[in-house]
Amino acid sequence: MTAKRHPKRHLFVTTALPFANGPLHVGHIMEYIQADIWVRFQRMQGHAVHFVGADDTHGAPIMLKAESEGIEPEQLIERIGRDRPQYTNGFHLSFDHWYSTHSPENQQLANDIYLKLRAAGLIYVKAVEQFYDPVKKMFLADRYIKGECPRCHAKDQYGDACEVCGGVYAPTDLINPYSALTGSVPILQTSDHYFFKLSDPKCFEFLAQWLATPGRLQPAVTNKAREWLTGGGGEQILLDKDISRDAPYFGFPIPDAPGKYFYVWLDAPIGYLASLKNYFDRGKARAKGETRSFEEFISAPEVEQIHFIGKDIIFFHTLLWPAMLQFTQRKTPAHVYVHGFITVSGEKMSKSRGTGIDPLRYLEIGMNPEWLRYYIAAKLNSNVEDIDFNPEDFIARVNSDLVGKYINIASRIAPFLAKFFDNRMPQASLSIAALTALSDSLNLVAVSREIRTAYDEREFGKALRLIMQLADGINAQVDVYKPWVLSKDAATNQESRRKLADICALAVVAFKALTLFLKPVLPRLASEVEEYLRCPPLQWSLLDDPVDLDGLLPPGHEFGSFKPLITRVDSKHLDALFETIQEPADAPATAPSATAPATAPAATAPGEITVDDFAKLDIRIAKILAAEHVEGADKLVKVTVDVGDAQRTIFAGIRSAYTPEQLVGRLTLVLANLKPRKMRFGTSEGMVLAAGPGGKEIFLLSPDTGATPGMKVK
Repeated sequence: MTAKRHPKRHLFVTTALPFANGPLHVGHIMEYIQADIWVRFQRMQGHAVHFVGADDTHGAPIMLKAESEGIEPEQLIERIGRDRPQYTNGFHLSFDHWYSTHSPENQQLANDIYLKLRAAGLIYVKAVEQFYDPVKKMFLADRYIKGECPRCHAKDQYGDACEVCGGVYAPTDLINPYSALTGSVPILQTSDHYFFKLSDPKCFEFLAQWLATPGRLQPAVTNKAREWLTGGGGEQILLDKDISRDAPYFGFPIPDAPGKYFYVWLDAPIGYLASLKNYFDRGKARAKGETRSFEEFISAPEVEQIHFIGKDIIFFHTLLWPAMLQFTQRKTPAHVYVHGFITVSGEKMSKSRGTGIDPLRYLEIGMNPEWLRYYIAAKLNSNVEDIDFNPEDFIARVNSDLVGKYINIASRIAPFLAKFFDNRMPQASLSIAALTALSDSLNLVAVSREIRTAYDEREFGKALRLIMQLADGINAQVDVYKPWVLSKDAATNQESRRKLADICALAVVAFKALTLFLKPVLPRLASEVEEYLRCPPLQWSLLDDPVDLDGLLPPGHEFGSFKPLITRVDSKHLDALFETIQEPADAPATAPSATAPATAPAATAPGEITVDDFAKLDIRIAKILAAEHVEGADKLVKVTVDVGDAQRTIFAGIRSAYTPEQLVGRLTLVLANLKPRKMRFGTSEGMVLAAGPGGKEIFLLSPDTGATPGMKVK
């Protein structure tokens, strides 16, 4: 029976465009790794893939950041753009092209789409009242308005939501609002804004049908988009989208509206097409065998446009973007694949709180990028779920799976191949397919079909579990055969030599198959294995049976010199990544962000400070709400404190003097505006003040009766 061959696909794949006002964070890298694994898998099957990215370069934040640095926005985005290869190359991301939304191609496409939407009757003008900064002379987005929360009365809250009580409100609801840019009191002014009429019946009808297409979106994403569209009922509730901003603004001017600019979410998704167009116009697509022009390619029926995005931008990609394309006679996305966020040790990433992973630091300290690729892949599935980076789990999973299971197979077999078989493929007594079919756990051909399906459906965690189960099975077979025992008399005993040949042949073919399965995740390591095996680049057949085991390595095939292929993760790597605070040798003095320096004789007295210097310290009364020992840290206690307007987590080096039970409920003093520090155990968000020489003589500072949490020390 002839195996069925799957048809060749033509794919245009993108990731969300990062905002060009700063470096990439690990959330970006997670998304790029997810897309890259899927893209590499498709390419390995022979599908035609064009994988492009770009920087999102427009908007008020770009303009204001450039202004604060005394440079033009174009200089800022050019500088940010120069840094991108550090990330894309560093984490082995196989983008075919990276561009910018501030480009002539994007302006041309944005103008064309806008004018066609206007001709279709989907653009109108409406007066809008919003806050205006009289000093900066600009209208203020919600992020640039602060004031007192109208619900809990917390100070310095943003114009759309309170970070203390979680309340959501309009900027005009704030008590005593002020401009976050200048501190001035904003005034309400009216301006004409341009709107995309998503409420038009033809938009509703199209979007309802587009969302209903099976397989286009994950079920949770479809449900969320339908909530915006209908609120769960049958009637349209989707509001029209404001697509304009007033000067001053960094972006493209609206062609027929002087002083008005396209809102960044109008031209940002068009940047996908602009990047692809530049890629085609520069001849890069032709170099990959594509003979069509950009317009011919993007409109071809067989071409699938696929976006990988985070769950925070679902609205724009499942409602606004498809409607923009549909009503300008362009093809709409075939799939929008949405992922959740990444947390670090259970905490949401935040620059201000110091929680997160700096991808460049990860690379700079010498951590293997494929460790992170593997760990993230092992956590990912096709659902819209958050994943967590846990340092201890990271170490255990990488060391156990990649080193202890996968590479271990080659490490165990390579010496026997070199010593007994002239470093060549032995002649096995049974065919490799027959050997691997002896056990369900080793049936590589059957399991390869499941692995391929898992990759195709973005069930990367499932794929890696299947792969590691196979690795376990191969290692178990090695243990059964005991080649180290067989080798004792293999030179003189033909039966021992035959069995040794069987297990070596089985193990090395299985190792090659496992490398094929892991190659989308570990491209650099796979390349090194290919070099050792002296085989062509591993590809995944489009046939139903994607692996021809007996054809993988013929008897007599010569191998290269075996060398260690991947090293273990050490806890020191994670310490360096998170700038781990070392535990104090004797007292809290050596853990400055965990607790305050204890009083001790000093060789040199501190220099004088002024009242202004002291005023920079935000020392507050705090109540200890919870306390616990930190596993793996002999001198740290993790305390949760109430500092009046928030709760903080602090790691304090006071375990030698206090038990958790002694701490809960008592008042103490904390330095509340100390910069958060990342530790291997979590993030310390302040400093507990203490005195004493150390050891058991550490004494927490306590306020007098009547003090309450949040009071400031003056």
